[in-house]
Amino acid sequence: MDLNALPSHIAMIMDGNRRWAKKRGLAPQLGHTEGANTLQKIAEYCDKLGIRYLTVFAFSTENWKRSKEEVDYLMNLLEKYIKDFDKKMKGRDVKVRLIGDITRLPIGLQDGIRDIEERTKNNKGLTVNLAINYGGRAEIVNATKCMVADALSGKIKIDDINDELMSTYMYTTDIPDPELVIRTGGEIRSSGFLTWQSVYSEFYYTECLWPDFDEKELDKAIQEYQSRKRNFGK
Repeated sequence: MDLNALPSHIAMIMDGNRRWAKKRGLAPQLGHTEGANTLQKIAEYCDKLGIRYLTVFAFSTENWKRSKEEVDYLMNLLEKYIKDFDKKMKGRDVKVRLIGDITRLPIGLQDGIRDIEERTKNNKGLTVNLAINYGGRAEIVNATKCMVADALSGKIKIDDINDELMSTYMYTTDIPDPELVIRTGGEIRSSGFLTWQSVYSEFYYTECLWPDFDEKELDKAIQEYQSRKRNFGK
């Protein structure tokens, strides 16, 4: 792995928690708990490597379709995880922020998100973007509504609208698009993750279930990324 050619932004679809638990005869919830522990380890490693941005798909807009028991567990897990995330990072200078629609989340989770964003806003190390209640199409629809509202109010002109302007209305307005998108768990699809931002991302798929994903697995993904030639349509 060439440490001088690392992607600045890695995005991850953390798939396979429930299958990991099922293989071990455990309740699905325990797979999610182990998955949260894996995220902490991977975030620490990304910060150690010097990766600037890590965006993870923690809960999609479609995940509300799961059983109430599982959704409630995930909401409680996210609230506890976010509350102590910066402490668990062992003093690393990590910034945490949410991308997604916060309004549907439980009040306790909303408060926890605002609190950790405020506590870590001036940190200069790795930025961890937690995609919670996030969907790629929903993000584009929201961005379009905001842009139309600004056009109607005269803040922008119709003729000014282009892909660069559109990008400023996305949740990720102030960070670069991901160079590498990793999906664990063996599925080969994007599931609406960073639909706008990933048009020129390199995708890496692995059979490894998310709770088993470790530093060596991330090294393999980065090595594969570094072996590819990125043409950007040229």
